[in-house]
Amino acid sequence: MSQQTVDIHILDKDYQVSCPLEEHNALMESAKKLDEQMRVIRNSGSVIGAERIAVMAALNLTYEISKLEIKLAAESSPSKLTLDLDKKVSAALQSFEESSTL
Repeated sequence: MSQQTVDIHILDKDYQVSCPLEEHNALMESAKKLDEQMRVIRNSGSVIGAERIAVMAALNLTYEISKLEIKLAAESSPSKLTLDLDKKVSAALQSFEESSTL
């Protein structure tokens, strides 16, 4: 994987970050989202100081990710209805197989 140095701008500061070429767009989108989140927090006036703003932004973004992970896990795990249906289909197939061998 080839690395490149990317210049990103977050809350009025410039940073150079190294990342693989194929992850450039994802990094830029992540930096943009972080910058936006930090600006919202700074402009609210309730949090002062770049470090505190960064921590609050990190907490907010991590919370969003956690909610998405929970939602994805719930969607990808089979529901009780699906499991019950699977049992019924399996039982019906087994019954059919047993009756066809007689």
